Amino acid sequence: MIHQGRIFQHSTEPGRPGPVLYWMSRDQRAGDNWALVYSREKAMEYKTGLGVVFCLSDTFLGATARQYLFMLEGLHQVEQDLYKKNIAFYLVRGKPGRAVPELVSRIRAGLLVTDFDPLDIKQQWQSQVIRQVTIPVHEVDAHNIVPCRRASDKREYAAYTIRPKIHRLLPEYLTPFPTLKPHPYPAQHIAAPDTDWARIKKAAAVSGAGPEHYPFRPGEAAARSVLDTFIKTKLDAYAQARNDPAADGVSNLSPYLHFGQISAQAAALAVEEAAAHTESKEAFLEELIVRRELADNFCFYDRKYEGTGGFSRWAKETLSAHENDPREYVYTPDEFEQARTHDSLWNACQMQMVKAGKMHGYMRMYWAKKILEWSPSPKEAMETALYLNNRYELDGRDPNGYTGVAWAIGGVHDRAWFQRPVFGKVRYMNRKGCEKKFDTAAYIEKINNL
Repeated sequence: MIHQGRIFQHSTEPGRPGPVLYWMSRDQRAGDNWALVYSREKAMEYKTGLGVVFCLSDTFLGATARQYLFMLEGLHQVEQDLYKKNIAFYLVRGKPGRAVPELVSRIRAGLLVTDFDPLDIKQQWQSQVIRQVTIPVHEVDAHNIVPCRRASDKREYAAYTIRPKIHRLLPEYLTPFPTLKPHPYPAQHIAAPDTDWARIKKAAAVSGAGPEHYPFRPGEAAARSVLDTFIKTKLDAYAQARNDPAADGVSNLSPYLHFGQISAQAAALAVEEAAAHTESKEAFLEELIVRRELADNFCFYDRKYEGTGGFSRWAKETLSAHENDPREYVYTPDEFEQARTHDSLWNACQMQMVKAGKMHGYMRMYWAKKILEWSPSPKEAMETALYLNNRYELDGRDPNGYTGVAWAIGGVHDRAWFQRPVFGKVRYMNRKGCEKKFDTAAYIEKINNL
């Protein structure tokens, strides 16, 4: 049922007697999940029980109550869905390098399966777990349509270099999902204790960071509803409407894709089958597949993605040459966070993120480039932009976020442009350009009324 190219075996030993345990991390759903499909296949092969574990870390890259509560509500629904399939669900707390191996030992698991995540902290967690367990560990890329390791074995220069590689492999990987059937082997001997969701959610409310209620309901069912609404009411006009921040023309799927509450592959299949203009379908699939998987490629093959070290050579040189250029405005991180700049359009971008937990993609480019223009250095600009993005965006702490900020500030996946103060040869954006593209006054009013 699963393409073998999705599977990466961190150890080659055969599975041992005992249940199969899937360490769910990035792909938090019971349906359309290749890692879960593979786990069940192996459990069927070994004729044993099947369990899923999620390890809740007390801190994660600046995430706050906003992100934790969205995630936990989705996981609560995952537990309920798995229960119907006779699959045990564990929620453990603490450092994954300790908590996951402890559970592996306690239930005497014979095989550990995990999903793929390119972020450095996730790679470190995975390495720690692998060192602590004595059973095989198999990784399944359930997030990318074309698995990251298969799409390319190196950091790609830009979308045009990875696009043909992905398109060549799409017919192999863009296939329908099998239905996850109830698991026939008993889970009683590995039955998980009842999860006290009320207590866990209360403990996870670690900070304010904006309202806990926003226009996004968490969970797999909500994600499917958002996708269905997008296809029925927005997809046909997507090619034209997507870059108008004053309109509601985007899919709003990014929070669900980030937490793995919906599969990008399932979304791609649904859009391919939809009755809509070809131009709009192609525009959406380019972003969903090529651009999103380019971001995974960047973070997986360049561990310096969080700072200026991940910038291309030409960008490092030109930004360094212009680092001491005078800035007309310079703001502190706190002034940025409080949306206290001279620019009402930029302030609206920041407040959209604070109030709604999501910023329009076009505005996030403008937002990040102005942070570069109004910060003492590119290094400080990167730190400020990533801090705010990770703290307020539901889809923050994500390869798309890291790559988007690096594109805006450091020219990653872009080309050199005309030389200008502060930016050097990094692409420039200004308010006048925005005003020519869309109704900025309508956008500002829309955000003020949130």
